[in-house]
Amino acid sequence: MDTRPLVSCIIIFLDAERFLREAIDSILAQTYDTWELLLVDDGSSDGSTAIAREVASKHPDRIRYLEHPDHVNRGMSASRNLGARASRGDYLAFLDADDVWVPEKLTEQVPLLEAHPRAAMLYGRSLIWYSWTENPDVSADHVYDLGVEPDRLIEPPRLVFLMLENRVQTPTTCNALIRRQVYEEVGGFQEAFRGMFEDQAFFIKLCLSHPVYVADACWAWYRQHEESCCAVAERSGVSRALRLPLLDWADGYFASEGIRDPWLRLALLRELVPYRYPWIAQLRKGPRHWIRGARKRMRVAFNRLTHPRSPEEPPTRGAE
Repeated sequence: MDTRPLVSCIIIFLDAERFLREAIDSILAQTYDTWELLLVDDGSSDGSTAIAREVASKHPDRIRYLEHPDHVNRGMSASRNLGARASRGDYLAFLDADDVWVPEKLTEQVPLLEAHPRAAMLYGRSLIWYSWTENPDVSADHVYDLGVEPDRLIEPPRLVFLMLENRVQTPTTCNALIRRQVYEEVGGFQEAFRGMFEDQAFFIKLCLSHPVYVADACWAWYRQHEESCCAVAERSGVSRALRLPLLDWADGYFASEGIRDPWLRLALLRELVPYRYPWIAQLRKGPRHWIRGARKRMRVAFNRLTHPRSPEEPPTRGAE
């Protein structure tokens, strides 16, 4: 009898003592039962290591603790890959330590992915979760537009365009369910990426070559807090600049894989222009600036012609 878990759940964490138990509890609360959980420690120095070891010791039949050699920090992509290599399930489901799943996530996702055998992955919406605090403001919680008509299979490379534009919700690690075979085919996560957008390189690789099912369902709550990578980048004013490594990587990957779709190349170039050629971006602003200046001068001239002032009248501020 095959007793392997069908779904391998992987939580990566780094100094996540504040939220880790809640993330683990959201997996323990799943209404679907055929899963294993791998807790991957990316070099924590707080109490999260002890929490993960404790939980694993209480559930040795289905929860395991992993770490990099010498307890070093290797980054999110390397930690996800470590968990995937050690896992045994046919499907992979990732969760960051500060996010949570809704109890029905796997119960609804597994049959849906099995009903669409061509789909390499499926994902739905993530709740942008502000109301987790002691003084919850539920009105701040929201979801983003998916950018495609949901509840259907999306053929490649449609989703890649949306990821390059970064204007709608595209796949996120916390709400996706991925076939292990496809994960291995595309080479897993890009370990050279550290920080923001590290997961998007993996999703670009997958969505370039495989259909993906996009569902109109919310299966994960994406916690908003001041310690997250996104919040830190926003406060430091570098969030936009952090997209450049991803775009540069995509440019090289398209070339190495022989991606010649002209519309895809154009979409990538449009995103790269402000970074590589900022003078072109300035030129784009130029005509609008010149037109506004010309209109102002025309208004001044018209006012002078229609409202001539007497020789003793001092000039108005806008007329000179």
